[in-house]
Amino acid sequence: MTPETPQSLLEAVRYFTDPKVCFETMLGVKYPDGNIACPKCGGAVGVVRSRSLLQCKAKGCRKQFSVKVGTIFEDSPLGLDKWFVAVWCIANAKNGISSHELGRALDVTQKTAWFMLHRVRLAMKTPAFRKLAGEVESDETFIGGKARNMHKHKREKKIRGRGASGKTIVQGLLERDGEARMQIVKATDDITLQKTVRENVEFGAVLYTDALPSYAVLGMNYWHYAVDHLTKYVTGRVHTNGLENFWSLLKRTLKGTYVAVAPFHLERYLDEQTFRFNQRRTGDGARFRRVLSAVVGKRLTYRVLTATDDAGFMGIK
Repeated sequence: MTPETPQSLLEAVRYFTDPKVCFETMLGVKYPDGNIACPKCGGAVGVVRSRSLLQCKAKGCRKQFSVKVGTIFEDSPLGLDKWFVAVWCIANAKNGISSHELGRALDVTQKTAWFMLHRVRLAMKTPAFRKLAGEVESDETFIGGKARNMHKHKREKKIRGRGASGKTIVQGLLERDGEARMQIVKATDDITLQKTVRENVEFGAVLYTDALPSYAVLGMNYWHYAVDHLTKYVTGRVHTNGLENFWSLLKRTLKGTYVAVAPFHLERYLDEQTFRFNQRRTGDGARFRRVLSAVVGKRLTYRVLTATDDAGFMGIK
């Protein structure tokens, strides 16, 4: 990170006011080695700094293109000055930032801000390159409408047992003093939950769960310890309080900031909250740079984003 890199929102707004600074910043992020290839013919590319553009040098091509091409910013009419401030706000807002609030801050419509939020969330998706090790917690939560907000006849029809009917199930894994991973699952049966654990946790690790029978067989591959929440929540180091803390942050964000979430989009909200949680020990400037470095090679169009919006929205419990 260079010394002039902004470390606060005020510094970021001032720093990225100059379009030339935005262009040079994006150029460094997208082409850190300085080797730029034409997206059309693969030929060598020159930088036209007077116009903040890139141009292919090949005689049969000579294509000019923006530094936004090949990133989440592609085809956006908004300048990088607004995009960079949006990335900063989304990466560093602990409980998220609503599309209405972001729209007012950037002087864009709510619809535009909503689209920007989802594109930045795509960059915040953290790829898994290794298996979790050491001490790992596993737990599940249900995302859906509150029973008390339903009409009586709907509540009697939908709510059974734990009230999970019609809700989305999220399974979480947390490496103590390490990273968290979230995954939407279809059920809490043994096959589903054990598969997620085996795919993400190193054999031989210490695994902490609640007393759900679905986890019982995992004692064959892990040092498995369970705590029965009907009687207690902590027995020495055996607890899932780390994930309970994450669920609290997640639901505070979904309920307090976003209010309602379409099931089709829930995964991106999980990516957003997981990124911020995993980067909780870094500064605002470092989080911003981490997101910015991940915008390359990713694309989300409005057609894809709204393809299944008719799935309906759900309130958050």
